[in-house]
Amino acid sequence: MDDYRLLADEIAAAVAAGRLRPGERLPTQRAFARRRGIAASTAGRVYAELVRRGLVVGEVGRGTFVRADAGLPGAGLPLSEPSRARVDLELNYPVVPEQSALLAAALTPMLRPDALDLALRPSRAEGTPAARAAFAALLFENNSRVVDSGWMPEPEALRFAGSGRQALSAVLAALVPPGQRLGVEELTYPVVKATAQRLGIVLVPIALDADGLDPDALAAAHRSAPLRAVYLQPRVHNPLGITMPPKRRERLVEVLRRLDLPAVEDAVWAFLRPDVPPLAALAPERIVLVDSLSKRVAPGLSTGCAVVPRAFREAVTASLRAGGWLPGGFALEAAVRWIGDGTVARIGAAKRADATQRQRLAREQLPDAVLRGDPGSYYCWWELPAGWHAETFVAAAARAGIGLTPAAAYAVGPRIPRAAVRLGLASPPLPVLAETLATLAQLARSTPEEQAD
Repeated sequence: MDDYRLLADEIAAAVAAGRLRPGERLPTQRAFARRRGIAASTAGRVYAELVRRGLVVGEVGRGTFVRADAGLPGAGLPLSEPSRARVDLELNYPVVPEQSALLAAALTPMLRPDALDLALRPSRAEGTPAARAAFAALLFENNSRVVDSGWMPEPEALRFAGSGRQALSAVLAALVPPGQRLGVEELTYPVVKATAQRLGIVLVPIALDADGLDPDALAAAHRSAPLRAVYLQPRVHNPLGITMPPKRRERLVEVLRRLDLPAVEDAVWAFLRPDVPPLAALAPERIVLVDSLSKRVAPGLSTGCAVVPRAFREAVTASLRAGGWLPGGFALEAAVRWIGDGTVARIGAAKRADATQRQRLAREQLPDAVLRGDPGSYYCWWELPAGWHAETFVAAAARAGIGLTPAAAYAVGPRIPRAAVRLGLASPPLPVLAETLATLAQLARSTPEEQAD
């Protein structure tokens, strides 16, 4: 193997291991050649090979940066593990001050030997009758403000997993065989990308507009080659914060029925919009709704659930068992108690107020920014000022101790917004968030050239 490829392999390994982070700038080719004791032409071939592999992106006059979505197993880690940055706007787990005290009160009865013995027994995908009833009630209560939504999940439709990601993996594995096509929004939850790669599922990007996924684009993609299912986030879309309006929802369901397509509705952030019913309310016979307690309650309580139509129930149950994605008994029992005594509802209400406050703060601290996001969301999409690209801005923010997520982390297919980042607003304390956003505003008013000096 040529020496330049060995050097490219070394850098690729550093990216995969997380030693080189998304958005991080590589040395200039001249500096790289000097450090390695190689010819400048060889350094050029190393960098060209890294570009060919999709690991880096070069910007004339600015440098070469590690891409956010390098197609490697570790590419999704910035969105699932804490950033090494001093202030993390990548990881997005909301925690309100009062939640620990609220959660502690319900645990005391579980510490009795008889209750603990029951909670520590092996769990099933079907959970317990109490768990099915509690989660069905939770999902109904989350939409109780909706007049005549007509949707109350049937308790027998509930299936459980150790986390929302596990529930999602099990549902996708059940609906889409390896090598088959899954429609997804062209900007989507990055874990879906990693999950599809692991399961051998081919992702097909479906165009988005201001109202969410375009039903006509979905139909066109299905005509070009049949899809087995579609994954989407109709409420508080991550990363754009879009919530589908009623007419778009009705049109989408009409297309799903005409194409005889099942859909997977990700509702993990939907607790922030209890005024909007799930898409599953319009087509309960073909939409699998996936939810989790990790955002709604606490990151350490990651119990996931799926509301599964009868036609897919057996396959999803078998998938959960085969994948080893069954729920933890103690976590499931704790969740039942927290739902039953109203703790989950109180924490949810506190988080909705907190998210609204953080969105207002973002718009106050970034008054000149082009921000997209639901007013009650914990994240927003920032279309950067002219002159900035996502990778260069992420790198400049990292030098200021701030972790951001570039647009490429969410993109499926060739249409990658090169000048946008997602701001996760949930993790820092409010005073730290205000200071951080002010720093980003100042950074955006500068130029990449000034930051490179």
